Amino acid sequence: MDLCTGTGSLLPYLCRLVGRKGSVVGVDFSRGMLEANRRKTKELENTCLVEADAAFLPFIGGSFDAVTCSHAFYELKGATQERALREILRILKPGKSFLMMEHDVPRNSLVLALFYVRMISMGAKRALAILRHERSTLESYFSRVEKVTSPSGRSKILTCRK
Repeated sequence: MDLCTGTGSLLPYLCRLVGRKGSVVGVDFSRGMLEANRRKTKELENTCLVEADAAFLPFIGGSFDAVTCSHAFYELKGATQERALREILRILKPGKSFLMMEHDVPRNSLVLALFYVRMISMGAKRALAILRHERSTLESYFSRVEKVTSPSGRSKILTCRK
């Protein structure tokens, strides 16, 4: 499942990854984003798009082998982030992973200042708290958390194992 799938940028890759026998579910709360997604991914046979809130996922527990979220998790506001983490845990099969890609904290001081301005302008005080305590926050939900930084240093992938 691709959480906060937006226009579906990740879906073609995920469909290739699971092959013809697998299926990929894209979830987003925005009907407009899902419509753009449908137009872009209409040729993908093993994809289903679902309009739902990340904090209240309409799936039975233990139904997914993996959950991804690309550059959207920190935009979830307040208690929605905590609830979404609990929902991800609920829908993941035992021993499976949540893979979250986000922008990493920039090293350049000017870019860092702009990064924080962007975060604050989104009303993402909670996101800033997670950035400061990212590993410990995720480890309070998942048994193992690993961070890999992209070669450019601009993004990171956090692999969180249930």
